[in-house]
Amino acid sequence: MRKRLDCLLQLAGDSKGATAIEYALIVALVAVVIIAGVTMIGSDIGNTFNQVGNAFTN
Repeated sequence: MRKRLDCLLQLAGDSKGATAIEYALIVALVAVVIIAGVTMIGSDIGNTFNQVGNAFTN
């Protein structure tokens, strides 16, 4: 138990570990923004293709 606590305390004091976590959070946030943007644009593009397809069939 003491060994695990020492390991956690060592990681908490390590600035490289904190920097890696910060970069991981930034990457995760950017990924969420990209996914949301592509989802919103994707439905608009799908509607446009449907309109063009319907115009050809009429």
